[in-house]
Parts: sequence; C-alpha cells; structure tokens
Amino acid sequence: MAEPLSARDIAIVIPALNEALRIRDVVEGALAQCPNVILIDDGSDDGTAERVADLPITVIRHPPRMGKGAGLRDGFAEAMRQGRHGVISMDGDGQHSADDIPRLLEAANAHPEHIIIGARLRKRSRQPTYRRLANEFGDWGIAIACGFRIADTQSGQRFYPASVCSLGDIPGEDFVYEAQILISASRLLGVRCVSVPIESRYQAATGPVQFRKSHFRPLRDLWRITSHVVGQVLAYGGLAREYRITRATPVIVFDPSGEFAPSTPDMRATELT
Repeated sequence: MAEPLSARDIAIVIPALNEALRIRDVVEGALAQCPNVILIDDGSDDGTAERVADLPITVIRHPPRMGKGAGLRDGFAEAMRQGRHGVISMDGDGQHSADDIPRLLEAANAHPEHIIIGARLRKRSRQPTYRRLANEFGDWGIAIACGFRIADTQSGQRFYPASVCSLGDIPGEDFVYEAQILISASRLLGVRCVSVPIESRYQAATGPVQFRKSHFRPLRDLWRITSHVVGQVLAYGGLAREYRITRATPVIVFDPSGEFAPSTPDMRATELT
C-alpha cells in the first residue's frame, strides 16, 4: 500500500489575475499548510506578483493574459517537474480558505486516485442566488458528461492526483478547462470525484471590500461550458442514455465529522464517507 500523502508531497497551485487585494493573504495561508506553492500570474497589471515577491514560492508569469486554463496547465506541469504527487488548486481572490487544505488531503488519502472538490455546501445562504443557480445548472450538465453526479463542479478548490495533472493538453480555456478536466479524468482514466463540504465565502452586500468581483460571468461562461459539454455528451452515446447512467451514480461526500446533512432532493441519495 502506498504511503499516505503529506503536505510536502503535493503543491498548491494558485492562478491569479489582478489579485493584489488578497493575494498575500492567500499565499501566506497556503504556505502555512504546504511548503510548495506555485503562483501563476496571468498578465496582472496591478502588482499581484510584487505583493508576494519576498515569499518562498515559485512564480510563473504570463506577460499577456492567457486564461485560467493555461494557468492551471502550467501549474500542473511545474508541480510534476518538481516531482509532486498531486496538486491542490486555489483561486487567488481569497474565496477559498487554506484551513480546508488538510481536509482535502485527508479525503485524498481516503479516496486515492480521485479528484477531491471543496464543495460550497456549508452556509450556502451566503452565496448569491444567481451564482447558486448557475452552479446547480453547471453541476447537472457536467455530471452527465462525466457519468456520475458531483457536488459543486464550479469550485476552484480541488485536489488533483498526479495521474490527472499529467493528462496533457486538455482542451478548453478559462472555466471550460475546469469542467473539461473533470470529464477527461472520468472518461480517460476512470477517475471519480469526491466532494468535501466547505463554506461559501463571498463579498457581503455592505461593509468593507474583502473579495474582488468574480471573473465568472454566469450567462457567458455557462453558455461556453454548456455548448462545450453537450457535444461530448452526444458523442458518448446520447443525452437520455448518459442521463440515466448519471442519475444511478450518486454524489460521494467525504464528511467524517458528520456535520453535513443532505437536504435537497438531489443530495438525499448521497454516499457519505
């Protein structure tokens, strides 16, 4: 049996575009949990990289903006070059808490060769309604393309095993890439997803600015994701067939604390571990 993964065995990959507001807090939080942090500065013009220039991390800079997909590709490649056994991705805007990293790593050890998703299932009332509805719609489509149900396919806080990081040139850019990597891992490697409940963290309607406005645009990005995914579903055998397969394969939620209680119809059939 392989040795359990430790924080030293993995890398934290943080794609960032104009994240000067929170990037230092994000990187320092990641370093507190893992010594191997890779920041991809995707053409920022607000001094993002300069905010962390004195910290012991690897910085990859894209002089022109290339998109989140390119950032993740380059981060994965660098982590594999360093000999890491997996990657945890985090967004640079502070939406993800570094305190959840040990829980994702625990889930990765409990479910080897799975993608672990930090699913925003706790305190969902903090999530703007339009974002929650967009995420639920995205979950439906991407799950059918993967062949199994998934909680929070849009979360950017994930653990990817080395086998997934090494898949190569996965098609798609920006948020489409994050959808496609789930599909490719499932179809090419037979890799399933496990969701770990985390809190939703968003800018409050009033009070000081804590998080910058999301780069995700529901109408634009959901259209890109949906149009990308539908063609693949049809190629795999048709929408009705793939839908039946997906509905028969419930979400896997790793929640050893027992705090999470499924409450929505789609989550009542959840496999809890």
